[in-house]
Amino acid sequence: MTRWYRKERSTTGYKLASLRDAYRPQVESLPFFKIPSNRPRFSLTLSNVTVLSRMSFVALIWTALTMVPALAQTTSSSSPADLARGKKLFQGQCALCHGQTGEGARGPNLARPKLVHAADEAGVVRLLDNGIPGTEMSAFWQMTPNEKRQVAAYVISLGKTATETLPGDPERGRALYAAQGCANCHIAGGNGNAFGPELSDVGARRSAANLREHLTNPGKNPPDGFMMVQVTTRDGKKIAGIRKNEDTFTIQILDAGGHSYSFRKSALAEFKKLPNASPMPSFRSLSSAQLDDLVAYLAGMRGAQ
Repeated sequence: MTRWYRKERSTTGYKLASLRDAYRPQVESLPFFKIPSNRPRFSLTLSNVTVLSRMSFVALIWTALTMVPALAQTTSSSSPADLARGKKLFQGQCALCHGQTGEGARGPNLARPKLVHAADEAGVVRLLDNGIPGTEMSAFWQMTPNEKRQVAAYVISLGKTATETLPGDPERGRALYAAQGCANCHIAGGNGNAFGPELSDVGARRSAANLREHLTNPGKNPPDGFMMVQVTTRDGKKIAGIRKNEDTFTIQILDAGGHSYSFRKSALAEFKKLPNASPMPSFRSLSSAQLDDLVAYLAGMRGAQ
């Protein structure tokens, strides 16, 4: 017991002496404090312990005071400077999927008052911390906590913009949707076929501009999980459709007629991915007014509110 006690005292004395030397210039300038200069470096008298305890207290106060501005910066995320920094980070790391202004592209539209997976800034930060399992939304480990708060503040600010007024007529758009046979590939409100993406809440996930772009150029940004592929069998038969599953050795395809196929890659004469293709036809042949009507109808599909 005696040996352990002496060793601890010696170690403590060394640590206290080191702390004293490190903070001597700052502490000696204080009017109520004076470090004895004639004491041995490693002495541990009661007087010296008291002096060094005061030094430790002053050092802690000084450190805390220097941290206050930094803490204030990290806890505030809605100043103009923070929003500007959040916008820059968003455009650099999030815009590929969500669009430059959050209007939606491969990922959902974020420029709306209520987000599906986050109710406030703290919720957006949690998404940046953890991602969303089962989706392409991964965790942003490369961002600092303050950067995540800045991005979250910017994302929430997107939903405070004025709701856009669309020029089209949703009822005429509904009739056009039916006449063009869109339900042959899409489910909307429980009706239709599931060859293409479900559209029941497409208005909440896509902006009007993004919807119009998909209608006129459907192959530009195909939705996740709907990549087109084409295979050629050894006997020359070509089959094109949506890639449903793929691994190192096999590929499964669903064609526009609803037929499923499974092939071993080694048994194929050719296998091609078509990243800029879509089974959906372009609607460029429609007039501008008809496109306005169809967009207005699709924009009104917002799922269960």
